[in-house]
Amino acid sequence: MSGHGKQAVRTENAPRPAGAYSQGVVGAGLLFTAGFGPQDPVTGAVADTVEEQTAQVLRNVAAVLAAEGLTTDDVLKVTVHLQHLRRDFAAYDAVYRQFFTEPYPVRTTVGSDLMDILVEIDVVAALPR
Repeated sequence: MSGHGKQAVRTENAPRPAGAYSQGVVGAGLLFTAGFGPQDPVTGAVADTVEEQTAQVLRNVAAVLAAEGLTTDDVLKVTVHLQHLRRDFAAYDAVYRQFFTEPYPVRTTVGSDLMDILVEIDVVAALPR
């Protein structure tokens, strides 16, 4: 831990940061992930559909969780940005349900102007006590 009580989380199993940010940060008993897009961490490829993109985004998020020994069951809060909120909400939500179980984390889903992708997701997860 640094003097600020936060520690960066890094994994080769999620896309590398494209700017001045960490893939994840641990602090105050929580893991905060960056907002991940649908890039394949090995090839950089991006699928065409919101379903495929949502699945890859959640695999990227899960990789950062796994780097700290966590799963989506440890997630407390999810923030989702959709390029086409009304058009894609139902399709994204159907895929999302395959990655999370009840009790579901709290979630905010908003329409956003994204950089050539359809979905971006970040999460906050609880670390083991």
